[in-house]
Amino acid sequence: MPRLSIIVPTHGVEGRLSQSLDSVLTQSFGDFELIPVRDAPDAPAATVTAAYAERDSRVAPVDSPPTAGLSGARNAGVAVATGAYLLFLDGDDTLAPGALAALDARLSASGEPDVLYFDHERVPWWDGEPTTPRLKGAQVPAWSAAYRRAFVGEHQLAFPSGHFTDVGWSGLVALTAERAAELRSVCVRHLVRRQGSRLNVPGEHQLDLLDQVELVLSRAAAEHGLSQALFEQLFAAVLRTAARPELVPADRRRAFFGRAARLHRRHRPTGFRPPAGSLGAQHRLLAAGAYTAFHTLRAANQATESAVQRLPRPRLLRTRALYAAHLRRPLDENLAVYCAYWGRGYICNPAAIHATARALAPHLRSVFLVEPDAVDALPKYPGGIEYAVMGSPRYWEVLARAKYLVNNANFADAVVKRPGSVHLQTQHGTPLKTMGVDQSTYQVVAATTGSFTKLLTRVDRWDYNLSANRHSTEVWERAFPGAYEQLEYGYPRNDVYYTATADDVARVRRELGVPEGKVVLLYAPTHRDHATGFDSGLDLEAFCEAIGDRFVVLLRAHYFYDRGGPARSGGRIIDVTHHPSSEDVCLAADALVTDYSSIMFDYANLDRPIVVYADDWEVYRETRGVCFDLMETPPGPVARTPEELACLFRDGGYADAEAAALRAVFRERFCQFDDGLAAERVVRRVLLGQPPESIPPVVPLGRRVPAPAPARTCPPAS
Repeated sequence: MPRLSIIVPTHGVEGRLSQSLDSVLTQSFGDFELIPVRDAPDAPAATVTAAYAERDSRVAPVDSPPTAGLSGARNAGVAVATGAYLLFLDGDDTLAPGALAALDARLSASGEPDVLYFDHERVPWWDGEPTTPRLKGAQVPAWSAAYRRAFVGEHQLAFPSGHFTDVGWSGLVALTAERAAELRSVCVRHLVRRQGSRLNVPGEHQLDLLDQVELVLSRAAAEHGLSQALFEQLFAAVLRTAARPELVPADRRRAFFGRAARLHRRHRPTGFRPPAGSLGAQHRLLAAGAYTAFHTLRAANQATESAVQRLPRPRLLRTRALYAAHLRRPLDENLAVYCAYWGRGYICNPAAIHATARALAPHLRSVFLVEPDAVDALPKYPGGIEYAVMGSPRYWEVLARAKYLVNNANFADAVVKRPGSVHLQTQHGTPLKTMGVDQSTYQVVAATTGSFTKLLTRVDRWDYNLSANRHSTEVWERAFPGAYEQLEYGYPRNDVYYTATADDVARVRRELGVPEGKVVLLYAPTHRDHATGFDSGLDLEAFCEAIGDRFVVLLRAHYFYDRGGPARSGGRIIDVTHHPSSEDVCLAADALVTDYSSIMFDYANLDRPIVVYADDWEVYRETRGVCFDLMETPPGPVARTPEELACLFRDGGYADAEAAALRAVFRERFCQFDDGLAAERVVRRVLLGQPPESIPPVVPLGRRVPAPAPARTCPPAS
């Protein structure tokens, strides 16, 4: 029998789950079993937990349906636990180093108590010092104590269903435990999420608090009696909610207060004396059922705060009067608005979703937002594509009325997230460089990013966020903290890498002016935040001369530099910077040469050679910041000088077996969810509202067939 059973619910924390599990498995004390509780064998967390179980026999995942909630997940873990003591850890929290050894020592020294309470640290999501609250009894979160499993079984303790389950559980534990001990050491680091706890959000679920309190009070009345300390702890939570009536639906506030008053009068211990000060006054007013008097104490401040929150933004009233007028009109339930790269055109994930929606959701009216110079480049679909020019009156009208808003960047700061609207953030690449709030410690990029407060305000509008791989999921959760739902569906723009035919590839090459029989290298360097203007970083004329005339190069600069005319060609270098579709350009290429551009993650879907030209990796890493060390896990050979780069193409090293092996590992990690069905998944889930279980599953990597390569890779010159 292990000393400890550590139960970790995993619902909704896929992005941080690995960090949590690692904090357990790297403890110096190893006599434990780790029980991750997932929604189902095919849930998003299943892949993560299965990998851990394969590597470590102490990991034993179990399932609990999401409908059972947090309480059901914990109870499912308890049902299979075999350890002497139970610990609970939220899937986005971590154990402090040495925590388990300290717990084991304290349990032994205190004579194996029923419950051992220990300190925890509340870690802010981004900035500020951690805090270590001193909580007692019913106020203690379930994950801030260790429970003797035999004690739990003897008293038939279980987590009550519903919200505020920690109040019910901890109250019952405090009520029934005969031997309790304390450890004044921080054992758990609890992440305080930016979006906060659902328990602090208004709604019907706030009424569950009284159910949990009554559960404890009723058991106390039937079996144990109730101490004044536990009574005060339970009603501290009740009074906090009663003092914030906005948390409870308006038509239920008096009922909440009245029920709380009855519980207070019925169950207060004999001789109960309210505490001193304003808290005592709240106890007395609650016991008296004095609803109006109770709320008079704070009504003025609450009314002022609520009025300020309801006021339209002054800037909106001054500069978007038309928009404000449209906001007063009903949402158009069949209107979807799309935008890509701040109106640069009909491109990227929004375009791919739009095209699929035309077939799967024809009842929706779709409007694409574009800059004036992008109008002529819109596809000539039958019937045309409805569009609105950025900043025009029509633009503000559709933004105000649309039920669905889809963007791969962000809508303007002035855009309001209306109740009932659905915002989908598609993203536009897999992150190698730091993103979002992670950029704050890199001065060069932070100086050009703008207000992080405004960034987070934009994030708060998102309902869904797309991810192409688990790496992205983890980065997005950290870089863009919010209450949105992660959709691990793949990138719709990458569907074409599995649906394009040989004829499609040949057509694109003709359109780009690629000569017959040539091996095409796509050179796509990224933007440098520490530089001004575009510099290819490589003398392409000299490079072409060095590798021989069987190669031609497609040059595609970062989209920051894509303003201009159509693609230009001439000689052995074809400038495709201004071509509207990066996907077409990738289809045309036999191999990719890039530095740190996210195009490598997309191109890897084609399973064609990739070479990394990293002549300034150290500078880029220090000034821009990166999420992982590309030099440790590259998608192919790495060249640090022009000579090394040319040599790879002269001798065929860019496409040899070693290069293929590196690419295979890279694809396994970063092409996780791209399979040709991403757009369909998004349309069905977001625009048609189909449940997650009905969405087409991701096709395993080994069963996918990428678009055919445009030409057989030429052998090195003899």
